[in-house]
Amino acid sequence: MTTATATMTAPHASPTLDRVALWLLLLFVASLQMSIFAAGILLSLMLVCWVALLVRDRERPEMPSFVLPLVVYGALTLISSTFALEPWTSFADDKQLVYLVVVPGAVYHLARGRRAWTVVDVIVTVAALGAVWGIVQYGLLHFDSLGKRPQGISHHYMTFSGFLMLGICSVLARLVLGTRDRIWPALVLPAIIVALFLTLGRGAWVGTSIAVAVILSLRNFRLMAAVPIVVAVAFALAPDTVTRRMESVFDLQDPSNRDRVAMLNTGVAMVRAHPLTGVGPNMIEKVYTQYRAPGAVQQTNQHLHNVPMQIAAERGIPALGVFLWFVVSLGRSLLKMFRAGQNRVLAATAFASLVAMLAAGQFEYNFGDSEFQMLFLVLITLPFAALRPDTSPART
Repeated sequence: MTTATATMTAPHASPTLDRVALWLLLLFVASLQMSIFAAGILLSLMLVCWVALLVRDRERPEMPSFVLPLVVYGALTLISSTFALEPWTSFADDKQLVYLVVVPGAVYHLARGRRAWTVVDVIVTVAALGAVWGIVQYGLLHFDSLGKRPQGISHHYMTFSGFLMLGICSVLARLVLGTRDRIWPALVLPAIIVALFLTLGRGAWVGTSIAVAVILSLRNFRLMAAVPIVVAVAFALAPDTVTRRMESVFDLQDPSNRDRVAMLNTGVAMVRAHPLTGVGPNMIEKVYTQYRAPGAVQQTNQHLHNVPMQIAAERGIPALGVFLWFVVSLGRSLLKMFRAGQNRVLAATAFASLVAMLAAGQFEYNFGDSEFQMLFLVLITLPFAALRPDTSPART
């Protein structure tokens, strides 16, 4: 009698919490491209449900292997904050470190099995909606200059271009390497590509181009020859604002290019002065004039527009080494998964996202953008989550 009662009541009570947690995950992923405030609230609620599920099922929290270097990276960041010029200012910026553990942990538990694909569908759909609105902004609302660029449904054009870059990685991997569910991605890809060009985000252009080449090479190395052809066609068809921006990539006299070189030299000076702990998180702008390199265009900068240099200057060479550990270990795991035929599309999506982040990160500090960072963490976690069996009561 007891066994029969348990069998009848468990499916009635337990699936509710499981479904709520899944919906919170999907809403959180969707909100990342719209509102960091809403994403923060949904992440908190999702965390509560995740903990409740762990207690209910008497499970210990499990993490993908790449979380370990991120934990060490977080510890070194806290040490850097301790030795910063203004420790409490640095510590206030360190709250973002929570995302490095909470986001992969929750996604790893809640996006098991086929649910991982649902998460990707949400990412692609929201990216498509943002792309359409970005095109409207450019074409009808005059968001068509460097001073006023399309930002879609995001709060900033740089973040928007990063989301579109990750969206293209998600769509193209399914189209090139997948065998089903390719109609919707094929329909939305042109809009996402057009919107990315209209953002005038050169870093995202570079990151996307390299990520596209990686995805094509995973299918057939010879397909990489299509990348320069596509870029040439895009250049020929693009409006003047976009073509001028594309040409500026190779213009050494362009003010933003000269300032980026100066920022790199400024970062080198900071690393030389503080090799072990850096100047401290959130301190670059405060000490910039002290280390400002000759030839710099801007009197000060909030960050150094380069992920490796920003990490080394802000948190020290050991933190940069740990970040590289994270990148290499994650890349190797994803390639191993892809070659083993395990979730090839998701593995390729994550690997392309990693490559895109690194390539674009040579020109902007995208790893420090909370919204972009969290969406990136979601995408690189999904292949590992999909390998886990979905044993939730909601599917029994």
